[in-house]
Amino acid sequence: MYHPFSIAETIKSAWNIIKKNYISLIVYSIISLACYWAISFVTSFIFVYDNAYSQVTFVLFMMLIQSYLVLSFYKLILTLMDKEYYDFDFSDIIPSLKMAFNCVLIGLAYTIVIATIIFINLRFKEYETLISILDKVEMVGVGYLLIRSIFCLCFIVDDDSGAAECLKQSFSITRNNVLKIIGMILIVLFFIALLLLIINAIITVFVDENSPSKDYVFKIAGICWFAISFPFVQVMIMATYRKLVYSHLDVDDDVTETI
Repeated sequence: MYHPFSIAETIKSAWNIIKKNYISLIVYSIISLACYWAISFVTSFIFVYDNAYSQVTFVLFMMLIQSYLVLSFYKLILTLMDKEYYDFDFSDIIPSLKMAFNCVLIGLAYTIVIATIIFINLRFKEYETLISILDKVEMVGVGYLLIRSIFCLCFIVDDDSGAAECLKQSFSITRNNVLKIIGMILIVLFFIALLLLIINAIITVFVDENSPSKDYVFKIAGICWFAISFPFVQVMIMATYRKLVYSHLDVDDDVTETI
């Protein structure tokens, strides 16, 4: 039976995914973080930063690596969501070069948007009243764009959509659901903030302020926070994406009906 998009149902769906697969999600998050650090460390000895071209090349290369890691995590979540309905192996969670390239294109598009905003602000920096108004308009505008395009990566990994196509698809399924998506974002931010407060409280209680190991404890705590919060955020995004797609297509939100 068809169900319209519901925040409560989406949270329930996301929780079921996390509850069944939290070990896999946390381990993969830590592995992804370790891979990123290792690649960053190795490339720091390979790239020469003596000119703008090498710096741009390094940034684009790291964007490509980040795209692979994030997209592979999205593919992992999709695979875990559907794993009881078909067999899969490790190759199923590896994104293609085309997917990573499209992800980089979206990142570059937003970089151009932000750079344009900065350029406009610099041009009118002498007009304080105008800048004050522009700042608010720009914040609302960028926030709106981020909300409407939040599911771009989902469409890239799920439908193998191109950069322009996934933007169009994301705008399509978020139409008439912006307020509900904002509600989901606020719930996610609340969880992340609460987790951070809990970890900070534990450190405050059990670690002496003058302890020589305090810096290492904070680093470990940061890794733990990332390993828990990152999977939670991505699962929430993917669960919301699935619910919105099924709602938009006017089909049952039970995956067994769509395979």
